[in-house]
Amino acid sequence: MAFIPRTRDTELLSPVVSNGHISTKEDKLQIDIEEILPITECNGETQPKLDSIISHYIQRLNKLNAVRNTNDRVSWTSGYPENQNFNYGTLAPLLNFHLNNAGDPFQGCSFSLNSTSFEVCLLDWFANLWEIEKNQYWGYVTTGGTEGNLHGILVSSSDSGEINCDELKTLLLAHKDKPAIINLNIGTTMKGGVDDLDLVIEVLKECGFAHDRFYIHCDGALFGMMLPFIKEAPKITFKKPIGSIAISGHKFLGCPIPCGIVITRSQYMNALSRDVEYIASRDVTITGSRSGHAPIFLWYAIKRKGFVGLQNEVQNCIMNACHLQHRLRDAGIGAMLNKFSNIVVFERPLDEDFIRKWSLACMGNIAHVVVMQHVTTEILDSFVSEFLQKRSIWFQDGRFLPLCIADDVGSRHCACSRHNSMS
Repeated sequence: MAFIPRTRDTELLSPVVSNGHISTKEDKLQIDIEEILPITECNGETQPKLDSIISHYIQRLNKLNAVRNTNDRVSWTSGYPENQNFNYGTLAPLLNFHLNNAGDPFQGCSFSLNSTSFEVCLLDWFANLWEIEKNQYWGYVTTGGTEGNLHGILVSSSDSGEINCDELKTLLLAHKDKPAIINLNIGTTMKGGVDDLDLVIEVLKECGFAHDRFYIHCDGALFGMMLPFIKEAPKITFKKPIGSIAISGHKFLGCPIPCGIVITRSQYMNALSRDVEYIASRDVTITGSRSGHAPIFLWYAIKRKGFVGLQNEVQNCIMNACHLQHRLRDAGIGAMLNKFSNIVVFERPLDEDFIRKWSLACMGNIAHVVVMQHVTTEILDSFVSEFLQKRSIWFQDGRFLPLCIADDVGSRHCACSRHNSMS
């Protein structure tokens, strides 16, 4: 059980309500909380201190809720379609799991920790409500209503690995009369390749594109939270002429709720933002309604670990990924690990049950393991041992041979009969 220190007498504030507003004492509690929220501890905050901060925040939420429960609550809640009459206590244990419904809910995925069976039943219910047959609809649970609206205008796009700057230069020169919008992968999904930001900027300059004629977005879903903690890694910074950076909060930081962060330059957003009288605010977000839990989870993770703690986690993931790559290569299995990456790519196993047991992501002839904080060397050794046992069965009668992955990762990383000369 977590230790929650005894609060001082002055912190035990009674809920005082005046015309539907929080009293001066409540305002003081709000100020006190905001003073202790900044993330300043390099080595991470102590658990008692974190417990105290959360305890203070819960006090404030309880006092706000007390105001809502008075006769003056109309001024707080009647203009919004919110239902505060709920109790999700039974679902609390689910926060111990990372549940990710990646991909099409009707097709399933190799990542075992998902709730697609719940999702499909929910979709079926709405299909019945809106009177459409099961075989005539498709859908998924989004992050908000506006995302559903955007899905209607979604167009397909290809997802390649690290950007080919020679081809980029050719395209830029062929379209010099148009501005350039470029999305750079700061760690590709399958192979962990990092696009060379500095080289892309240099190519734009060589092709005559001034800073006001191009926009660069950096997609740092996983590596955006890792590269800043690796001294030798390329720097992704607003000191360079980029427009925006985005990361996923549920990946490296480990938020149990799929979420993310995007940072852009305010000059781009001022022209797009608009007043929304309905919420008495300005808004330029895509989803409109957004999770209120995710920011707290992300804040807590960073506040608890600090810079040093995050750096140690990055280094440990990289070292364990190197361990896996070496184990595979020493066992005669083709494998590749990009620099600054924790994604180990290798030949695709031939057994779908094995793939699902280990939640492997596959594409064509290759599969990969993303070595995260919870993946220990013991787990990796167990994986390699079972992989070797399975391979001895798959290849024992000569009907099947190790897959060639040279086209995917290069011949020097391939261990097929043709390229079995890894250095």
